[in-house]
Amino acid sequence: MSTDSVIVPGRLDGQHSSTAAPHSTVAQHGFEVRSVHMTDPLVRPLLDDLERTYLRLYASLLGEEVLREEMAHYAPEEFVAPDGDFVLVLDDGVPVAGGAFRLSVEPELGDPSLSRYPDAPRGTDGRTVTATAELKRIWTHADHRRRGLARIVLAELEDRAAAAGYGRIYLTTGSRQPEAAALYLRTGYTALYDTDAAWTDADGPLAFEKWMLPPV
Repeated sequence: MSTDSVIVPGRLDGQHSSTAAPHSTVAQHGFEVRSVHMTDPLVRPLLDDLERTYLRLYASLLGEEVLREEMAHYAPEEFVAPDGDFVLVLDDGVPVAGGAFRLSVEPELGDPSLSRYPDAPRGTDGRTVTATAELKRIWTHADHRRRGLARIVLAELEDRAAAAGYGRIYLTTGSRQPEAAALYLRTGYTALYDTDAAWTDADGPLAFEKWMLPPV
């Protein structure tokens, strides 16, 4: 990502990964991309806006208490090196987008038979044995949408996850966020659900994956 980074062989999606994720860079798109701790005050607008969005979309389905518990479920330490990272995209020092990744350790949703590699080795719990990063807290400021910021966040997280040694990325989005699902499909993620079927709230979150390297 930075001009002085060392490039390693390309990923399955044709992108490249640097051997280390710098604390802060200004890439060709002109935005500053900064690695931060989840408790950094700059992260607060992201978390507050996500909470408002989740409450607006899902409070009638899940209840406010459940949603707030979900927002507080993951400890900040899960999003720090070597297993994770939390990045913000800044425009003149103001957060306009961001996201994070952590080591995926919990049971995954979705149909493994729809994976790009359905026959990849799996453990007794059904999870692939390939080291997997889970993306969380993907966010774009409402006033800065349609500027390609979500793609910048995804590319940055993918690059950093690959540099951290992950071979696969996993994420979920809610059933009431079709624009997010469409974004993941456009950026090379494989849906682990039937995209031709009518998806309802009762079916739960939508799961996606992207393999950075083929399974071994």
